[in-house]
Amino acid sequence: MRVFAVAESFRKTAKSSVLAGVVMRRDLVVDGMAFGRATIGGDDATGAIVSMYRSLGRDDVNCILLDGLVISMYNIVDGCQVSQDTGMPVIAITFEDSKGLEGAIRHHFPQGWEEKVEQYRRIGERERVALKTGKPLYIRCWGITQKRAVSLLDAFTLQGAVPEPVRVAKLAAKSALML
Repeated sequence: MRVFAVAESFRKTAKSSVLAGVVMRRDLVVDGMAFGRATIGGDDATGAIVSMYRSLGRDDVNCILLDGLVISMYNIVDGCQVSQDTGMPVIAITFEDSKGLEGAIRHHFPQGWEEKVEQYRRIGERERVALKTGKPLYIRCWGITQKRAVSLLDAFTLQGAVPEPVRVAKLAAKSALML
């Protein structure tokens, strides 16, 4: 069992964010990495993630794990499209409940907000799940059942709520941003 986890890091003053992807085996050994960029406030995150996955040239990855779907100041990832373009199940995670981002999107995109809000609505509702650690996560899934997704997340979570592949991808993205 291997997952490809993607996380991002950015500075608000930059034009793009750094995306880091980590392939991790079930025994928690890091087995590959890929890097990409997404435009701050843009619409290219979905394609960037698909390109990162394809750049690996791997046929042994079983699932893509995304650290959120609204990244890089409202660059919205279409999890369904990532799943369709890669042929992989996709699990997107967030760590906190919220009332949604429609108001914030309208504020940050006074012209053209309608399309961003529609993109946001298409990603669907999150489901609250409990990990074996007792911590909650909020997930959206494509190509995998919620039950199987929770089982996979449990397998890759040692403590707390952050699955190890996501934790390592976050570290890699933050480190790459500093270069």
